[in-house]
Amino acid sequence: MIKLFKRRTRIAMQQVKKKKAPFTYKAYSKKPKHKWLKKRNAQERRFKRAGFIAILIAFLFLASLVWNVFSNGYSAFTEAQIRLPITFQADLVEERAYRKIVQNSLLEIFPNVKDRKEKRALFSLASRNAPHLLKELIETNPELIGNKEYIWIPTSSAVSIFYKQRLYEQAKRGGKITPSQTSWITELARSKNMQLKFNTAFFKNGDSREAEQAGVRASTIGSFLTILVCIAMAFPLGVATAVYLEEFAPKNWFTDFIEININNLAAVPAIIFGLLGLSIYLNMFGLPRSSSLVGGMILALLILPVIVIATRNALQAVPPSIRNAAAALGATPTQVVFHHTLIYALPGIMTGVILSISRAFGETAPLLMIGMVAFIADVPKTLTDPATTLPVQVYLWANNPELGFVEKTAAAIMILLIFMILINLLAIYIRRRFEIKW
Repeated sequence: MIKLFKRRTRIAMQQVKKKKAPFTYKAYSKKPKHKWLKKRNAQERRFKRAGFIAILIAFLFLASLVWNVFSNGYSAFTEAQIRLPITFQADLVEERAYRKIVQNSLLEIFPNVKDRKEKRALFSLASRNAPHLLKELIETNPELIGNKEYIWIPTSSAVSIFYKQRLYEQAKRGGKITPSQTSWITELARSKNMQLKFNTAFFKNGDSREAEQAGVRASTIGSFLTILVCIAMAFPLGVATAVYLEEFAPKNWFTDFIEININNLAAVPAIIFGLLGLSIYLNMFGLPRSSSLVGGMILALLILPVIVIATRNALQAVPPSIRNAAAALGATPTQVVFHHTLIYALPGIMTGVILSISRAFGETAPLLMIGMVAFIADVPKTLTDPATTLPVQVYLWANNPELGFVEKTAAAIMILLIFMILINLLAIYIRRRFEIKW
């Protein structure tokens, strides 16, 4: 320090003699800024700005994607309904002519409609599922036969979209709503005989050819049955494989060969696993096609390498002192692993498993190869029943050009994103709650 002070003092005196300025240490209280230092600081500032801009662009893309999905899908949670004066005539109920009952109710509201074409347009205001709803109502309340009741009936998807004032121009260009239907809808709205209600059918029904009847119940249950099979197969097998390779397997060329292949399998495209399941599970073993059992087994093959790698990383993170201390106290190698190492590595293992399940929950390609893309309207009750999943349901609805399926597709994506977010939040909670910092 003394030498540095003397050196700075000498330099300052020399510059004072040259400039003939009063002596001061102010100019030398800071380190001299050379050109290379200024250039390095400028590069660092540019790098920070570039990183901030990249994050901002990524956030804008993500926000636009979420907004696009939300703006197209939120309206699917409501549906337009018409209040009709339903007269349950005994002869029509006996003939099960419930469609005729709905048509008579519409003609009662609009008695001036006489032309056949106009009648067809008027009858298309109500959903095709309306007769089925009346049938269920009569079966539960037979005392309604012969009486007149005002009942709320769901409308068709085109009328519902028009009433919600969404995609109005598209509906006009597509010719879904005629001028006569526009006047009828306006009259019903003014008389408060049309309103929006929560769309319970979207959560209670399975898939349907009609947009207003399509729901996500069957695909949601199919997704959970498929994931249950996937967890039951992949979790114990993946963890056991990782424990053996990390703690018990000898280090030789054979184990190295296995490790290399496990790492390579983690990068294999998902559709390859679908082809593998098609050739082995369906063609060789004859398991039921498009079932949750086969779908779960294929997804288990998909995430098995990821679980093995995540488990091995969690086991490697445990300090060797834990193993040495347990062995010094007389624990056997098996007791060291299952009483100490595996317990300390469990938070990391569970995090990796949950994130792997999140990936499997959103997979579509391998399931298409085993026939889960088929039209499934019924809710699966067992693992061998035909089923579909939420990602596959989104794929099916996205291929349908009808406007009603546009909002149903976006709504299904919203539900899928909610499940994915919840799974990832669970992984974050487990990691932060049980993580051990060495």
